[in-house]
Amino acid sequence: MILTTSIQKIRKIKERKKVIQGGSSSGKTYAILTILIDYAIRNAGTSISVVSESMPHLRRGALRDFLNIMKSTNRFFDERFNKSSLTYTFYNDSYIEFFSADSPDKLKGARRNVLYINECNNISYEAYQQLSIRTTDDIYLDYNPDRTFWAITDVSNEPDAKRIVLNYKDNEALPQNVIEQFEINKKKAETSEYWKNWCRVYIDGLVGSLEGVVFNNWSEIDRIPEEARLIGVGIDFGFTNDPTAAVAVYKFNDEIILDEVLYRTGLTTADIDKLLDINKSVEIWADSAEPRTIQELKNRGWRIFGAKKGKDSILYGINLIQEYNLLVTSRSENLINELQNYQWLKDREGNKINVPIDAFNHAIDAIRYLFISKLNKKNENRTPFIIGSR
Repeated sequence: MILTTSIQKIRKIKERKKVIQGGSSSGKTYAILTILIDYAIRNAGTSISVVSESMPHLRRGALRDFLNIMKSTNRFFDERFNKSSLTYTFYNDSYIEFFSADSPDKLKGARRNVLYINECNNISYEAYQQLSIRTTDDIYLDYNPDRTFWAITDVSNEPDAKRIVLNYKDNEALPQNVIEQFEINKKKAETSEYWKNWCRVYIDGLVGSLEGVVFNNWSEIDRIPEEARLIGVGIDFGFTNDPTAAVAVYKFNDEIILDEVLYRTGLTTADIDKLLDINKSVEIWADSAEPRTIQELKNRGWRIFGAKKGKDSILYGINLIQEYNLLVTSRSENLINELQNYQWLKDREGNKINVPIDAFNHAIDAIRYLFISKLNKKNENRTPFIIGSR
């Protein structure tokens, strides 16, 4: 074992929640497991849980690395490893257990001293919450930053958390042939957007775009230009689990500007009426499957219409949105999160299919309603479909 820079940087984190963002081959998994093994040996009776998205992922990843570390340092004793529960018990009654986040009974099971979620970007925020509230001491989270998600937007900003970024240069144990391949990929990035994003995520350890995202035709802006013309607002209704999302859409030359104006769960019609900080003369386009809410808002003085949805309206709306260069205001945090995570489904072989996931799409659906109603050339001269009209 080599005392890598990755190990030293992680050890220096004093905060309870240690958020480890890193590129491929940065040695973050090996480093964290090495630290946990040492901690278990030095602190009798310690309970440590190592969690991943699924058992296959766990077996070919963190568990395999753990066994390699234990065997290479002559610390492994076969009789101390329970292959059924995937638990290794040390001579001082400390133990390290391995289980997957797709086991609900484990998520809400016994408490532990230390938690390590390997590649935490593959599990839900709710799963993390269930695990974290049952952890008394340190929490380790690691991931490749292929998109923005809860560890970056939520956990990293908590007062007892610290996020660090590692890359392959922090791993002195990395074979030379891997380094040489990285240099080849860097060369490819000079002429390829795909490889530019790949290098940003897997070499530099910086946040990039998820492979297979639906929209890559957008960028951030700090403010809305005065010359921009407000076209209208799209709204998607939610309540308990899904938020009500509203996005203002502007036209600026040949580009479209998107500005998030509402994104919150648990809103009644009265709440929406109060929180929508826009002029009531602005046209709003909403899901026509919610006629009651639309009518209630209309009764309160809003110019709200139901978007006409036909066959394959989701794909049709996506195609319309993809035709424009989108500028998204930096304050539109939830919309940006959706754009970074909304992706195409994959078949069993991992090939993308022409169907988007049914997640990260609330603000996007709101935009889609407006696009199919106002930016569809077939509808340019069409009378708005007004709920309650004949």
